[in-house]
Amino acid sequence: MTGSDASPADSPTSPTSFRLAYVPGATPAKWVRIWHERLPDVPLTLHAVTPAEAFGALREGTADAGLVRLPVDGDDLSAIPLYTETTVVVVPKDHLFAAAEEVSAEDLAEELVLHPLDDTLDWERPPGRPAIERPGTTADAVELVAAGVGVLAVPQSLARLHHRKDLTYRTLVGVPQSRVALSWPAADEAPDLVEEFIGIVRGRTVNSTRGRRAEEKKGQKQPREQRAAKPARSGKQGGGSRTAGRPSVPRKGGSGSGRAGKPRRGRG
Repeated sequence: MTGSDASPADSPTSPTSFRLAYVPGATPAKWVRIWHERLPDVPLTLHAVTPAEAFGALREGTADAGLVRLPVDGDDLSAIPLYTETTVVVVPKDHLFAAAEEVSAEDLAEELVLHPLDDTLDWERPPGRPAIERPGTTADAVELVAAGVGVLAVPQSLARLHHRKDLTYRTLVGVPQSRVALSWPAADEAPDLVEEFIGIVRGRTVNSTRGRRAEEKKGQKQPREQRAAKPARSGKQGGGSRTAGRPSVPRKGGSGSGRAGKPRRGRG
């Protein structure tokens, strides 16, 4: 293909796109807004994935980075933790727990606690009584809670995501919590656009952000011109007088320090 036939998309300097996967409950909206402000010429596309699909999307290259839940399942992926979520228990509004401010794991001992297959909490052993069958998804488990079949422990963001008017949730203490992280394929150095997004989620300012844009800014900066040296103003000490360079004019009566024309009166 000749240069005249090449389209803008084929140009080596044309903007590329950044593909960000995210699991249910993760909220990339704020970071996406900052991305569009800082890199308006680089499209960012969002891909909703299930927790089970998230790491495969990164390995297969269908996403450049992803907002996932820890732990990362393998050394071929890098990750930086972003925040830890509060764990809550989802119950019907008329449940006894609805009157409490928080619930402990021990309080669930006699409850049937649903444990969906897509559960994101790293349980050693889930609290309460287990159901005969595990629900396939968190959404399925929420439907069962609404039907009066057990309660559900989930990260708070998932309780909000699956909100229903007939359900409520309370903070659950003494149980594992879910950590959300940014993950990408492991490499000696993160790709430029991934580094840009890392800077955004870590709260770096525009001037401190590393990556492609930071290098462009460095390349655009011109050396500061040195100001022309101004002649130093003479001071009272060591700088001479304002008449420096002018011929000296002797005073009348010689070089003495007394009044000119009057000899000093002698004593005696």
